[in-house]
Amino acid sequence: MATWDDVRRIALALPETTERGSHDDLPAWRVRDKLFVWERPLRRADLDALGDAAPDGLILGARVPDLGAKEALLADDPRVYFTTPHFEGYPAVLVRLDRIGVEELTELVTEAWYARAPKRLAAAHRAEAG
Repeated sequence: MATWDDVRRIALALPETTERGSHDDLPAWRVRDKLFVWERPLRRADLDALGDAAPDGLILGARVPDLGAKEALLADDPRVYFTTPHFEGYPAVLVRLDRIGVEELTELVTEAWYARAPKRLAAAHRAEAG
């Protein structure tokens, strides 16, 4: 089970990442001021849309490269990944933090960073990471 400390550690290990509260003053991480992962509690409209399927617990929002990647994650493990009508047509997934392992979280956060980082910075990081 992953924690906010894991998210923070993974995100801040990536180049030029900053932690700054979202508009709700919840934890959020950015690369050159582009949001890539954030805490995203469910709102009333989300709860209404999800009904009995609405999870409780900590929810992470994460950018993905495109809608195809989003659909793949949602299909791959709906126990971990989900979405709401608010994110329809938007390249992001919601993650049940208490159901994702640290290794998978690391991959998700890193890919979210790549999706938002400037191309040169992402290429330099890929080259450095090998």
